[in-house]
Amino acid sequence: MINVLKRGLPFGFVLFLVLMWEFFVRFTEIDPWMLPAPSQIGKETIILAIQLPAPLWATTKIALSGLGAGTAIGVLTAVILHLFSLLRRMVYPLIILSQNIPMIALAPLLVMWFGFGAFPKILVVTLICFFPVTVSLLGGFEQTDRILLTYLKMAGASRLQIFFRCEWPSALPSFFSGLKLSATYSIMGAVIAEWLGAEKGIGVMMQLASSTFKTDRVFVAILFIAALSLAFFAAITLSERLVLRSYWKRGRKNETGSEKRMFRL
Repeated sequence: MINVLKRGLPFGFVLFLVLMWEFFVRFTEIDPWMLPAPSQIGKETIILAIQLPAPLWATTKIALSGLGAGTAIGVLTAVILHLFSLLRRMVYPLIILSQNIPMIALAPLLVMWFGFGAFPKILVVTLICFFPVTVSLLGGFEQTDRILLTYLKMAGASRLQIFFRCEWPSALPSFFSGLKLSATYSIMGAVIAEWLGAEKGIGVMMQLASSTFKTDRVFVAILFIAALSLAFFAAITLSERLVLRSYWKRGRKNETGSEKRMFRL
């Protein structure tokens, strides 16, 4: 019973905030174009239910494509920088510097260079997503057990064997931490990219609603952006549990096999 109450506490708090929001709007009689009531946002969501699948899918495609490309580039960059320390000293400051460039300023340049197709939008999401993966994975590599590394070196393991048998499994929790951040950022990046000249998407819907002072539609767009981010986060969390559990079971089997061989000796 206590666990149920603890799990339901966040939902109860959100419900309380929504009720207070509804009460505040009705009590102050504030104009709907300034701050619509949650009930009005709910009605607008129902009205737009038929129109929402197309922009949702358009935004999701851009976010997934950019997240996949950003994750692949982030993993490859982190592995190369980890294996070649000299290259890391040269490139790592540039990677950090690249994140100081406002994406809202860089995005128009990408449109000028690559046109109004899907590629510059996916590129925007990729540039946003690769950094958390790279930094988290590099940090995970550095947290590898030094005693285990020394043992593997003494046993004559090669550099690649040390990496795949020790460093990579140890860095997986850090990798998934960065991937969760990238997954949530990917939706934001897709929306920013759609502001630059897309034909459809949640960002386009938000931009049109804002320009016509339909604030309730802006909140509907925000609601679905948050829902997509939570869905991406939940999918990464589930993948993390499955992958780490698989590695844990494999490690237990290897330990058991080693113990049996030692017993036979």
